[in-house]
Amino acid sequence: MDYSQKMLRDDALKGKTIVITGGGSGLGKAMTSYFMELGAEVAITSRNLEKLENTAKELEAATGGVCLPLQCDVREYEQVEAMLAATVEKFGKVDILLNNAAGNFISPTERLSANAFDTIIDIVLKGSKNCTLAFGKHWIDNKEQNKTILNIVTTYAWTGSAYVVPSATAKAGVLAMTRSLAVEWAKYGIRSNAIAPGPFPTKGAWDRLLPGDLKEKFDLAKKVPLKRVGDHQELANLAAYLVSDFAAYVNGEVITIDGGEWLKGAGQFNLLEAVPEEMWDMLESMIRSKKNNS
Repeated sequence: MDYSQKMLRDDALKGKTIVITGGGSGLGKAMTSYFMELGAEVAITSRNLEKLENTAKELEAATGGVCLPLQCDVREYEQVEAMLAATVEKFGKVDILLNNAAGNFISPTERLSANAFDTIIDIVLKGSKNCTLAFGKHWIDNKEQNKTILNIVTTYAWTGSAYVVPSATAKAGVLAMTRSLAVEWAKYGIRSNAIAPGPFPTKGAWDRLLPGDLKEKFDLAKKVPLKRVGDHQELANLAAYLVSDFAAYVNGEVITIDGGEWLKGAGQFNLLEAVPEEMWDMLESMIRSKKNNS
Protein backbone atom coordinates (compact mmCIF):
# COMPACT_ATOMS: atom_id res chain seq x y z
CA MET A 1 0.00 0.00 0.00
CA ASP A 2 1.19 3.52 -0.80
CA TYR A 3 0.85 5.52 2.42
CA SER A 4 1.89 8.73 0.63
CA GLN A 5 -1.39 8.97 -1.33
CA LYS A 6 -3.44 12.16 -0.94
CA MET A 7 -6.87 11.78 0.67
CA LEU A 8 -9.09 14.80 -0.02
CA ARG A 9 -10.36 16.28 -3.28
CA ASP A 10 -8.27 19.05 -4.83
CA ASP A 11 -10.50 21.98 -3.78
CA ALA A 12 -11.16 20.80 -0.22
CA LEU A 13 -9.48 23.85 1.36
CA LYS A 14 -10.14 26.41 -1.37
CA GLY A 15 -10.90 29.81 0.15
CA LYS A 16 -9.31 28.94 3.49
CA THR A 17 -6.45 30.89 5.04
CA ILE A 18 -4.28 28.87 7.41
CA VAL A 19 -1.50 29.89 9.80
CA ILE A 20 0.96 27.14 10.76
CA THR A 21 3.51 27.77 13.50
CA GLY A 22 6.73 25.86 12.95
CA GLY A 23 5.69 25.46 9.33
CA GLY A 24 9.10 25.76 7.72
CA SER A 25 10.33 22.21 8.12
CA GLY A 26 9.44 18.64 9.07
CA LEU A 27 5.81 17.80 9.67
CA GLY A 28 4.83 21.46 9.52
CA LYS A 29 6.23 21.69 6.01
CA ALA A 30 4.44 18.49 4.96
CA MET A 31 1.12 19.84 6.20
CA THR A 32 1.73 23.22 4.58
CA SER A 33 2.45 21.58 1.24
CA TYR A 34 -0.74 19.53 1.28
CA PHE A 35 -2.90 22.46 2.43
CA MET A 36 -1.59 24.47 -0.53
CA GLU A 37 -2.29 21.59 -2.91
CA LEU A 38 -5.88 21.61 -1.63
CA GLY A 39 -6.28 25.29 -2.46
CA ALA A 40 -5.55 27.01 0.86
CA GLU A 41 -3.52 30.18 1.29
CA VAL A 42 -0.98 29.51 4.02
CA ALA A 43 1.22 31.61 6.31
CA ILE A 44 4.13 29.80 7.94
CA THR A 45 5.95 31.09 11.00
CA SER A 46 9.07 30.38 13.01
CA ARG A 47 12.08 32.30 14.32
CA ASN A 48 14.23 31.42 11.27
CA LEU A 49 13.06 33.72 8.46
CA GLU A 50 15.60 32.45 5.94
CA LYS A 51 14.37 28.87 6.31
CA LEU A 52 10.77 30.05 6.01
CA GLU A 53 11.49 32.01 2.84
CA ASN A 54 13.24 29.03 1.24
CA THR A 55 10.34 26.75 2.16
CA ALA A 56 7.77 29.23 0.84
CA LYS A 57 9.54 29.52 -2.53
CA GLU A 58 9.91 25.75 -2.80
CA LEU A 59 6.27 25.02 -1.99
CA GLU A 60 4.89 27.79 -4.19
CA ALA A 61 6.87 26.40 -7.12
CA ALA A 62 5.71 22.85 -6.37
CA THR A 63 2.03 23.55 -5.76
CA GLY A 64 1.25 26.80 -7.55
CA GLY A 65 -0.23 28.06 -4.29
CA VAL A 66 0.49 31.05 -2.07
CA CYS A 67 2.71 30.81 1.03
CA LEU A 68 3.54 33.77 3.26
CA PRO A 69 6.69 33.44 5.43
CA LEU A 70 6.48 35.40 8.69
CA GLN A 71 9.15 35.53 11.36
CA CYS A 72 7.61 35.10 14.79
CA ASP A 73 8.75 33.90 18.19
CA VAL A 74 5.54 32.41 19.59
CA ARG A 75 6.84 32.93 23.13
CA GLU A 76 6.33 36.68 22.66
CA TYR A 77 2.67 37.73 22.58
CA GLU A 78 3.41 41.02 20.79
CA GLN A 79 5.13 39.13 17.98
CA VAL A 80 2.15 36.80 17.68
CA GLU A 81 -0.20 39.78 17.37
CA ALA A 82 2.05 41.30 14.70
CA MET A 83 2.13 37.99 12.81
CA LEU A 84 -1.67 37.78 12.91
CA ALA A 85 -1.99 41.37 11.67
CA ALA A 86 0.44 40.70 8.79
CA THR A 87 -1.54 37.62 7.77
CA VAL A 88 -4.85 39.51 7.80
CA GLU A 89 -3.26 42.36 5.84
CA LYS A 90 -2.05 39.92 3.18
CA PHE A 91 -5.07 37.61 2.89
CA GLY A 92 -7.92 39.64 4.40
CA LYS A 93 -8.76 37.01 7.03
CA VAL A 94 -7.56 33.92 8.87
CA ASP A 95 -9.70 30.79 9.12
CA ILE A 96 -7.45 28.22 10.78
CA LEU A 97 -4.68 28.24 13.38
CA LEU A 98 -2.45 25.19 13.53
CA ASN A 99 -0.23 25.21 16.64
CA ASN A 100 2.68 23.03 15.52
CA ALA A 101 5.77 24.82 16.90
CA ALA A 102 7.51 22.64 19.47
CA GLY A 103 10.77 21.89 21.20
CA ASN A 104 12.01 18.79 22.96
CA PHE A 105 15.09 16.97 24.14
CA ILE A 106 15.71 13.70 25.92
CA SER A 107 17.31 14.00 29.33
CA PRO A 108 17.02 12.72 32.89
CA THR A 109 14.95 15.39 34.59
CA GLU A 110 17.45 15.91 37.40
CA ARG A 111 20.02 16.96 34.80
CA LEU A 112 17.82 19.79 33.51
CA SER A 113 18.29 23.36 34.64
CA ALA A 114 15.23 25.43 35.43
CA ASN A 115 15.92 27.44 32.26
CA ALA A 116 16.06 24.29 30.12
CA PHE A 117 12.69 23.18 31.50
CA ASP A 118 11.28 26.66 30.89
CA THR A 119 12.49 26.68 27.28
CA ILE A 120 10.23 23.76 26.36
CA ILE A 121 7.28 25.00 28.43
CA ASP A 122 7.55 28.44 26.83
CA ILE A 123 7.64 27.20 23.23
CA VAL A 124 5.01 24.48 23.51
CA LEU A 125 2.52 25.65 26.14
CA LYS A 126 3.04 29.39 26.31
CA GLY A 127 3.47 29.60 22.53
CA SER A 128 0.26 27.68 21.86
CA LYS A 129 -1.55 29.80 24.45
CA ASN A 130 -0.28 33.04 22.92
CA CYS A 131 -1.40 32.09 19.42
CA THR A 132 -4.73 30.65 20.58
CA LEU A 133 -5.54 33.73 22.66
CA ALA A 134 -4.55 36.23 19.96
CA PHE A 135 -6.44 34.45 17.18
CA GLY A 136 -9.43 33.64 19.36
CA LYS A 137 -9.81 37.24 20.53
CA HIS A 138 -9.53 38.45 16.94
CA TRP A 139 -12.26 36.10 15.72
CA ILE A 140 -14.57 36.78 18.65
CA ASP A 141 -14.13 40.58 18.54
CA ASN A 142 -14.87 40.62 14.81
CA LYS A 143 -17.75 38.13 15.15
CA GLU A 144 -16.15 35.78 12.60
CA GLN A 145 -17.66 32.29 12.40
CA ASN A 146 -16.50 28.87 11.19
CA LYS A 147 -12.97 29.10 12.56
CA THR A 148 -10.73 26.23 13.61
CA ILE A 149 -7.83 25.63 15.99
CA LEU A 150 -5.79 22.46 15.55
CA ASN A 151 -3.07 21.59 18.05
CA ILE A 152 -0.32 19.01 17.56
CA VAL A 153 0.16 17.20 20.86
CA THR A 154 1.50 13.71 21.65
CA THR A 155 0.26 10.48 23.20
CA TYR A 156 2.33 11.04 26.31
CA ALA A 157 0.25 14.16 26.95
CA TRP A 158 -2.12 11.80 28.83
CA THR A 159 0.20 8.94 29.80
CA GLY A 160 3.22 11.02 30.76
CA SER A 161 6.71 9.87 29.83
CA ALA A 162 10.04 9.65 31.57
CA TYR A 163 13.00 11.57 30.11
CA VAL A 164 10.81 14.09 28.25
CA VAL A 165 9.07 15.58 31.29
CA PRO A 166 9.02 19.23 30.12
CA SER A 167 7.47 18.21 26.81
CA ALA A 168 4.94 15.90 28.49
CA THR A 169 3.99 18.65 30.92
CA ALA A 170 3.57 21.26 28.19
CA LYS A 171 1.67 19.00 25.78
CA ALA A 172 -0.71 17.96 28.58
CA GLY A 173 -1.50 21.63 29.10
CA VAL A 174 -2.14 22.13 25.38
CA LEU A 175 -4.48 19.14 25.36
CA ALA A 176 -6.43 20.50 28.34
CA MET A 177 -6.69 23.87 26.61
CA THR A 178 -7.96 22.16 23.45
CA ARG A 179 -10.76 20.36 25.25
CA SER A 180 -11.68 23.32 27.43
CA LEU A 181 -11.98 25.81 24.57
CA ALA A 182 -13.88 23.31 22.43
CA VAL A 183 -16.73 23.79 24.89
CA GLU A 184 -16.25 27.44 25.80
CA TRP A 185 -15.68 28.86 22.31
CA ALA A 186 -18.11 26.68 20.34
CA LYS A 187 -20.74 29.39 20.78
CA TYR A 188 -18.48 31.71 18.78
CA GLY A 189 -18.22 29.24 15.90
CA ILE A 190 -14.69 28.12 16.82
CA ARG A 191 -13.79 24.42 16.79
CA SER A 192 -10.76 23.11 18.71
CA ASN A 193 -9.17 19.72 18.07
CA ALA A 194 -5.81 18.01 18.44
CA ILE A 195 -3.70 15.34 16.79
CA ALA A 196 -1.40 13.07 18.79
CA PRO A 197 1.18 11.64 16.38
CA GLY A 198 3.34 8.62 17.10
CA PRO A 199 6.74 8.16 15.41
CA PHE A 200 6.95 10.33 12.29
CA PRO A 201 10.72 10.76 11.91
CA THR A 202 11.98 14.12 10.70
CA LYS A 203 15.63 14.73 9.96
CA GLY A 204 16.29 17.71 12.20
CA ALA A 205 14.19 16.86 15.24
CA TRP A 206 15.07 13.15 15.37
CA ASP A 207 18.77 13.79 14.87
CA ARG A 208 18.69 16.07 17.91
CA LEU A 209 16.65 13.64 20.00
CA LEU A 210 18.55 10.49 19.01
CA PRO A 211 22.02 11.50 17.80
CA GLY A 212 24.64 9.16 16.36
CA ASP A 213 23.82 5.45 16.41
CA LEU A 214 21.06 5.85 19.02
CA LYS A 215 18.48 5.81 16.22
CA GLU A 216 19.55 2.25 15.40
CA LYS A 217 19.58 1.11 19.03
CA PHE A 218 16.16 2.62 19.67
CA ASP A 219 14.33 1.59 16.51
CA LEU A 220 10.94 3.12 17.21
CA ALA A 221 9.23 1.04 14.51
CA LYS A 222 9.76 -1.99 16.75
CA LYS A 223 7.48 -0.42 19.39
CA VAL A 224 4.61 -0.02 16.92
CA PRO A 225 2.20 -2.96 16.42
CA LEU A 226 2.07 -2.13 12.70
CA LYS A 227 5.89 -2.44 12.63
CA ARG A 228 6.53 0.83 10.83
CA VAL A 229 6.76 4.56 11.42
CA GLY A 230 4.31 7.02 9.93
CA ASP A 231 4.55 8.67 6.52
CA HIS A 232 4.32 12.46 6.63
CA GLN A 233 1.45 12.45 4.14
CA GLU A 234 -0.64 10.32 6.51
CA LEU A 235 -0.45 13.06 9.13
CA ALA A 236 -1.09 15.74 6.52
CA ASN A 237 -4.20 13.85 5.37
CA LEU A 238 -5.60 13.77 8.90
CA ALA A 239 -4.77 17.42 9.57
CA ALA A 240 -6.37 18.51 6.29
CA TYR A 241 -9.56 16.65 7.15
CA LEU A 242 -9.79 18.13 10.65
CA VAL A 243 -9.37 21.73 9.46
CA SER A 244 -11.75 21.25 6.52
CA ASP A 245 -15.51 21.76 6.52
CA PHE A 246 -15.89 17.96 6.21
CA ALA A 247 -15.04 17.85 9.93
CA ALA A 248 -17.51 20.58 10.92
CA TYR A 249 -19.05 18.34 13.63
CA VAL A 250 -15.71 17.24 15.12
CA ASN A 251 -14.96 19.36 18.18
CA GLY A 252 -12.89 18.74 21.30
CA GLU A 253 -11.30 15.57 19.98
CA VAL A 254 -7.71 14.37 20.15
CA ILE A 255 -7.05 11.84 17.39
CA THR A 256 -4.15 9.46 17.81
CA ILE A 257 -2.20 8.42 14.73
CA ASP A 258 0.54 6.11 15.97
CA GLY A 259 -0.07 2.61 14.61
CA GLY A 260 -1.18 1.47 18.09
CA GLU A 261 2.11 2.42 19.78
CA TRP A 262 0.79 3.93 23.00
CA LEU A 263 -1.75 1.17 23.56
CA LYS A 264 0.99 -1.42 23.23
CA GLY A 265 3.03 0.39 25.86
CA ALA A 266 0.04 0.82 28.17
CA GLY A 267 -1.12 -2.80 28.31
CA GLN A 268 0.16 -4.60 31.42
CA PHE A 269 0.92 -7.84 29.58
CA ASN A 270 1.90 -6.50 26.17
CA LEU A 271 5.52 -7.54 26.70
CA LEU A 272 4.34 -11.14 26.37
CA GLU A 273 4.59 -10.57 22.63
CA ALA A 274 8.22 -11.62 23.06
CA VAL A 275 7.23 -15.12 24.25
CA PRO A 276 8.05 -17.64 21.46
CA GLU A 277 5.41 -19.99 20.05
CA GLU A 278 6.93 -23.10 21.55
CA MET A 279 6.83 -21.59 25.04
CA TRP A 280 3.12 -20.85 24.63
CA ASP A 281 2.65 -24.52 23.71
CA MET A 282 4.49 -25.53 26.87
CA LEU A 283 2.47 -23.14 29.05
CA GLU A 284 -0.77 -24.40 27.55
CA SER A 285 0.22 -27.99 28.28
CA MET A 286 1.04 -27.09 31.88
CA ILE A 287 -2.33 -25.37 32.35
CA ARG A 288 -4.20 -28.33 30.86
CA SER A 289 -2.37 -30.82 33.05
CA LYS A 290 -3.26 -28.83 36.15
CA LYS A 291 -6.92 -28.81 35.11
CA ASN A 292 -6.89 -32.56 34.53
CA ASN A 293 -5.30 -33.22 37.92
CA SER A 294 -7.71 -31.03 39.85
